[in-house]
Amino acid sequence: MKTKVFIDGSEGTTGLRIYERFKRRDDIEIMRIAPELRKDPAERKKMINASDVTFLCLPDEAARESVSLVENENVVIIDASTAHRTQEGWAYGFPELSDTHRENIKNGKRIAVPGCYATGFISLVYPLVAAGILPKDYPVSSFALSGYSGAGKKTIAAYEDENRPKELSAGREYALAQQHKHLKEMKAITGIERTPLFSPIIDDYYSGMVVSLPLYADMLEGEHSPQSLLAFYAKYYDGQKFVQVSKPDDEIAASGFLAGNGLSGWDGLKIYVTGNEERIVVSAQFDNLGKGASGAAIQCLNILLGCEEDKGLDL
Repeated sequence: MKTKVFIDGSEGTTGLRIYERFKRRDDIEIMRIAPELRKDPAERKKMINASDVTFLCLPDEAARESVSLVENENVVIIDASTAHRTQEGWAYGFPELSDTHRENIKNGKRIAVPGCYATGFISLVYPLVAAGILPKDYPVSSFALSGYSGAGKKTIAAYEDENRPKELSAGREYALAQQHKHLKEMKAITGIERTPLFSPIIDDYYSGMVVSLPLYADMLEGEHSPQSLLAFYAKYYDGQKFVQVSKPDDEIAASGFLAGNGLSGWDGLKIYVTGNEERIVVSAQFDNLGKGASGAAIQCLNILLGCEEDKGLDL
């Protein structure tokens, strides 16, 4: 029997990518809403409650409204917005973090998909905090590079306009007021005590991102080097399909360059550890539309359904 899936917000970047992935599957029945009724609460309510699983690919307020429309207790909501990521009763959709995270997704009716930047940040910080390597009061900072697709349809159109301003041809740092919407989950999910300093950059390419975390070795608990942290991450994520850890002789790390679009089109995430004995940089490279959005949402669905975790995804 096919699983009935409704994508609320199917015309957005994440919604479209989820729909594309389901074209390859014979176990999913997509419920389509009439285009003229996409924003009609009554029709959305009807579709949500008739589904087995509804994906929310909406702005935060619209996502909250959609949840308020649920009357069928059997409906599972997988929300790709920021609205519910730190809310009690919602499973955080990053199964590789711990067995508890995976079980909560498997048994959950309300699942929040992590933010793209948050995915990279949390993949690096959560294990270090859980192992006691990174003190919770460490003054954490992070910088990141992303393709323009993560900023939504209006920004995509601006970058792809042949008459665009010259500023769009260069990397642009933003969130200068230190109020990025992913900061809340970065702090809450990892358990760090300080809100991190975060400096993201949007650049002139479509998809892919790198999130990096600089660390002073002498401020970590115990003796640590790039080699020891690489081994730590390899052990922590051992056996995980969607999280890979680079090898000590990795050619990309050895080249001295880590490209933002290096894993564009791939649904996993790869961790690098570089630097020296005093100053270490750990980095996560992935696709902001893959493990950073629609790929992660479908991975959560696969866990929920008990099928192969990478079904319909590119690994």
